[in-house]
Amino acid sequence: MIQLHDKVYTCPVDVTLGFIGGKWKLLILSHLHQFERKNYSQIKSNLPGVSEKMLSQQLKELERDKLIEKEVLSLKPYRVEYMLSAYGKALSPVYEVMSSWGISYLKHNGIDYMKDQELYK
Repeated sequence: MIQLHDKVYTCPVDVTLGFIGGKWKLLILSHLHQFERKNYSQIKSNLPGVSEKMLSQQLKELERDKLIEKEVLSLKPYRVEYMLSAYGKALSPVYEVMSSWGISYLKHNGIDYMKDQELYK
């Protein structure tokens, strides 16, 4: 067993999943990997179905866990951009493998994911 930040993990994979688990975190990280920098509204528009509260919470947790960084562009109006940190970038093989696997699976099942490219703004 591994103890980290008052949590107990079973193995290193469990540790990784503790940081990127859930539906939204990995999608946020993947989008930032693909586009490098995004503001809150751009991230939200790429995540249909995420609530404002959930997105804010996930961004705060990713920032707390040092997987993303936030740059304040202006205070009035308050504007920020998010980008991957060094630790977030270190996970890039995960994003790439998952994307490639998903594309392969879709193609194998006769689904043309290119038709839905408006999702990747």
